[in-house]
Amino acid sequence: MADNPRPLHDKVWSKLDRKATAILELTLRQYRTRLSTWAVLSVGVILVLITVLFYIEAMSSEIPAVDNDGDSFDSDGDGYPDGQENLLGTSINNANSHPGLFDPPIPPDSAEDWINEDGYDFSSANLDVSQGYDDDGDCRVKIGEVGWSSWVDENRNYISCDYFFEMQGLDLVVDSDPNVDEDPDEDAFFKETLHRSFVLGFGKIGFVFVLGIFVPLFLASGLIRDEISDGTLHYLVAKPISRAEILLYRLLGYIALVWPYFIALAIITGTITGFMGPSSGFFRFQDLLVWFGIALAACLLSLAYAALFMTMGTIHKYGMVAAIVFGVWEFAMAMLSIFEPEATVSRLSISHWGMVIVDGFSNMAWPDSQYIIALGESTSQYSTTPWGERMYSDEMPGTDAFSSFFHTTHLTGNPLQDALISCGVLISMVIIMLVIAQSVFKNQEID
Repeated sequence: MADNPRPLHDKVWSKLDRKATAILELTLRQYRTRLSTWAVLSVGVILVLITVLFYIEAMSSEIPAVDNDGDSFDSDGDGYPDGQENLLGTSINNANSHPGLFDPPIPPDSAEDWINEDGYDFSSANLDVSQGYDDDGDCRVKIGEVGWSSWVDENRNYISCDYFFEMQGLDLVVDSDPNVDEDPDEDAFFKETLHRSFVLGFGKIGFVFVLGIFVPLFLASGLIRDEISDGTLHYLVAKPISRAEILLYRLLGYIALVWPYFIALAIITGTITGFMGPSSGFFRFQDLLVWFGIALAACLLSLAYAALFMTMGTIHKYGMVAAIVFGVWEFAMAMLSIFEPEATVSRLSISHWGMVIVDGFSNMAWPDSQYIIALGESTSQYSTTPWGERMYSDEMPGTDAFSSFFHTTHLTGNPLQDALISCGVLISMVIIMLVIAQSVFKNQEID
């Protein structure tokens, strides 16, 4: 009679699983009973809630409409806005020439009808063709007049009254025919750029860096150090389990607590911004890919920092001091990665690779971002002071903030490949740190 098959609980993987489960449960129980754990996690939640409240307030405000092209003015005082007279072919400088003299007469438009009359035409679904449409007709009305061909196709792309994008050196710029989309909707543009700036800015600074380094600094640096100082490590090393496994399973306990925390915060923030952000539907589903990238970057970055801080704590009892010093370096490199992402020195930091992950996923979710920035930088902004003086600025509101946080992929040029490479770099850092910690810990005498 054949022997009975070996019971499942006696198999090798089953024994390893029991070891991992025991140390994981011990680690989680220690986290639950420490006030510092709840304090650290609560600070993160409060940070997210306060920041989201500022976002909601900003999205609830409105940018005053600006008459960029000045066609809402009535230059000759005949009661008809200049835009209406230009469209219908009467003089804007002669009070005796206006559409009211037509047969039948045409009533005057309200001045508000000629503010933001070009709307916000940009569409990411149309990136491969010429952009822009002369909503108010002040370019197309010239067709048929003497010299009209050079007027309506000044950008010489053989399409009348449009604009298109082209590269000038390293910059993407807009080449526009005259009077095409010259008076866009500032509020719509600002809301879109403000929303994307918040998602990227808070994702990179709030999630990836601040929480990504703050949480492991206080929750991971003591995984081994605290056990040594408390004298409880004797109970672990006395068990039939290698010291390398102790390091790994302690880190797994950290992951079991921190990763769901980051994912939950990303889901909550992404849900709120998805409903509050500007959208033609009830929810911005395209943002989900960005928030997935933010959550992924935060999890991997916090794991890399945790492995590093745990290793520092294993090497020396004052490893926390070294971790704080290292945090200063990471802060400098994080700021450099945000505002100068192509700087080579930033690649020597952990934070840089988390930023690249966010950039990769934002490029995949918002392929029109570079075009929106170019459009905002190319639109002249005018406003009128109470004294009648016209003031000028050279870009749409929100353009500068968005261009500061959004970056095209700069490793391979492919956003998905850049994100995967960054994930591989962070995982490799974790493995290297574990190897170093294991080599130190296995020969370390426990007092």
